[in-house]
Amino acid sequence: MIRNRRKRSKAPIIIAGILIFALLIGIAGFFGYRYYLSNTYPLEYQEYVERYAKENNIDKYLVYAVIKTESGFRPDAVSNVGARGLMQIMEDTFEWIKFKSGDDDAVYYDMYDAENNIKYGCRLLGYLTEEFGNVEAVAAAYHAGRGNVNEWLADKRYSADGIHLDKIPISDTAHYVGKIKKAMNKYVKLYDK
Repeated sequence: MIRNRRKRSKAPIIIAGILIFALLIGIAGFFGYRYYLSNTYPLEYQEYVERYAKENNIDKYLVYAVIKTESGFRPDAVSNVGARGLMQIMEDTFEWIKFKSGDDDAVYYDMYDAENNIKYGCRLLGYLTEEFGNVEAVAAAYHAGRGNVNEWLADKRYSADGIHLDKIPISDTAHYVGKIKKAMNKYVKLYDK
């Protein structure tokens, strides 16, 4: 007696295998991308950032964005114009912050120390936030100086309401503000849960 065996199609097994493989690739891609982002947007110096951001009533993600943009988290960074440390503080800016905060013991060399640099950078961001009140103007002032931003805010070509910058006339500063906003958004998406 000969039995009639039906040939079973291997198509469903192949399709199931492809779907499982695609799912695994998707999961690996998702976690790989999150891993990439968390390494690209790290939370280094978290203790100092959170303490001094809170003391100065500023968003910690703004501080992380400034550090990432300014130095890439390198405490020994020095710019071509002489700014130092994680938050790239210039000597005249350091002296101004020191005067405003009544800190007689600090010296400019302290800007290579991560904690001191973050403390002074957060104080500066705090003063700028009190003065300007919005991230775009604060970031522009951090990059181009308070005087420039006050002039731009007073000029209808650059600010319709005298509070927000509609246009930033220095392209480097406009680019810098865009980088700060992008980094802040990435930090919020990654860590603000």
